[in-house]
Amino acid sequence: MNKILYILIIFFSTTINSQDFQGQAFYKTQTSMDFGSWGDRMSAEQKKSMKERMKPFLEPVYILTFDKTKSIYQQEERLGAPGSGGGRGWGRMWASSGGPVYKNIATKKSLQTTEFMGKKFLIANDSNKIKWVIEKEQKMIGNYLCFKATAQLPKPKTMTSVWRKAEKENDSIKDKIEDEYQDIIAWYTPQIPVSHGPAEFGGLPGLILELTTERTIMLCTKVVMNPERRIQISEPTKGEFVSRSEFENIVEVKTKEMRDMWRGGRSKSIRKN
Repeated sequence: MNKILYILIIFFSTTINSQDFQGQAFYKTQTSMDFGSWGDRMSAEQKKSMKERMKPFLEPVYILTFDKTKSIYQQEERLGAPGSGGGRGWGRMWASSGGPVYKNIATKKSLQTTEFMGKKFLIANDSNKIKWVIEKEQKMIGNYLCFKATAQLPKPKTMTSVWRKAEKENDSIKDKIEDEYQDIIAWYTPQIPVSHGPAEFGGLPGLILELTTERTIMLCTKVVMNPERRIQISEPTKGEFVSRSEFENIVEVKTKEMRDMWRGGRSKSIRKN
């Protein structure tokens, strides 16, 4: 570790150890669009048009507000941002973004608020499930020296993933097993020595400035230390409390009901338990 990096780490460590410390990291996100079997029936022009319409949902900006132990990751409020309406549901289906994510390192809590089929949920993430492997690679992101870490995690069950899985019913067992996991690549900086990161990710010896999952890239474009306008980082309480696996089971069941209804042309309604 060179002398300049050592001095920077000492400086940020002193700042972070102060009682009233707070920081904000701004992330530009980009999610690729998986058309599945629908894409076979679409022209290149139709796909391009669809991507343009979905761009506000696929490329939102998120803000991670954090102190020494707590953080909240939520979408930036912008004038003209997607609101309610029919497009909102489809946009969220493609983006699979969910709602704000709260983390508390001291209590090992990770909670996400989200809405699914008109019902609010408070989802408990398993903060210990990420087993990071520290790699040798390093690179600069802005003015920060970052180090690489990798992990492998089960793919989250979303409406699109459940729908696609049903399309691959004839795949081999090997293909199905490989399709259940995704590689995660994170770039963290010890210059900001907090174990926070975008979405549900964290647990590294420095703030995660870039993170890549199977379909989404989250890149930090700006870091503000001790902003003038302080944000209250509060633990969410609204919504039905469920574990991540319980919520994904609900998504799987409801999505299969929807798929069967659409494919079979049935008139039955989707139950809201």
